[in-house]
Amino acid sequence: MVDPRMTKLADLLINFSTRMQKGEHILIEGFDMPEAMLVELVKMAKQAGAHPHVAIRNGRVMRALVDGAEEGQVQTWAGYDLERMKKMDAYLGLRGAANVSEMGDVEDVFMKRFVKFYQKPVHLEQRVNHTRWCVLRWPTPSMAQLADMSTEKFENFYFDVCTLDYSKMEAPANALKERMQSTDKVHLKGPGDTDLTFSIKGIPAIPCCGHLNIPDGETFTAPVKDSVNGVIHFNTPTVYQGASFKNIRLEFKDGKIVKAAADANSEKLNAILDTDEGSRYVGEFAIGFNPHIKHAMKDILFDEKIAGSLHFTPGNAYEVAFNGNRSEVHWDLVLIQREDYGGGTISFDGEVIRKDGLFVADDLKGLNPDQLIG
Repeated sequence: MVDPRMTKLADLLINFSTRMQKGEHILIEGFDMPEAMLVELVKMAKQAGAHPHVAIRNGRVMRALVDGAEEGQVQTWAGYDLERMKKMDAYLGLRGAANVSEMGDVEDVFMKRFVKFYQKPVHLEQRVNHTRWCVLRWPTPSMAQLADMSTEKFENFYFDVCTLDYSKMEAPANALKERMQSTDKVHLKGPGDTDLTFSIKGIPAIPCCGHLNIPDGETFTAPVKDSVNGVIHFNTPTVYQGASFKNIRLEFKDGKIVKAAADANSEKLNAILDTDEGSRYVGEFAIGFNPHIKHAMKDILFDEKIAGSLHFTPGNAYEVAFNGNRSEVHWDLVLIQREDYGGGTISFDGEVIRKDGLFVADDLKGLNPDQLIG
């Protein structure tokens, strides 16, 4: 007996998120997840008249491939996966993890090689820019542990979040888009010594309501590359390239991160930020508003959507909101501004539009939790 929640999620992913049409091709890539969900997605794609293709991945095998890999191996691997991606109209990436730290002890040289020769051409350049794509996690005991939940409680949370009525977000998220696209100066204040200013003038804003990520709930743009000045102190833990970080503090001058520190792994933090010329500049600024996600669980796809949060992203800018910054890094770092996390404000051209995690501008109040759930 198939879990009906899987069928409901498959319907959302095929018919809403990726909007599959008759005759189109979709690549479904599943990492450490049950076959039953992949089967439901294949069936749902066929019901839509689309042609499904499946790649099954395993975290331990991926680690073995990346660790010690020579350039020629990664380039050949990327070459055939890139050709497959070029034939796809859409992509679904469902990413479970038996061990979220599986890549944590892979040397930087090999991780950077994988990112440069595989991730960048196959995903950052081809998949992101030339397919309708949606990426999501799959609930595992490892993820439940990070969220400090039992496996059963986390699975219930996961399906509640992932099958939210995302169409209800679209009108108020578009209002936020209009606000952002008419804004020049942004001022962020928050816990610790967070006091950051930058411009978003002339950069498109993109509302995300269930088409690119599940779970979803954000509107993103990018700062003018050299406009960022001040300090931002992130109050959520994060895992990147298999390493854990807490209390990351970044100091900016004319767009560039000139000082970076964390409670631990500061050397690793700075090594990531020194990946290339663009990794000390910011490629994304986004405001999160998923009403079901309240606390960080060291998973960026969830944490960046936290109600009352924002994220600020060292590294590559998306083509749809491009500020000129290119990098092999794209690291969404999250700051929660709700009162229970120390509060804070977002101001557009001198007007406070969100205070202590709640939108106070009348045209944006539809993004507050009581409106999205009620």
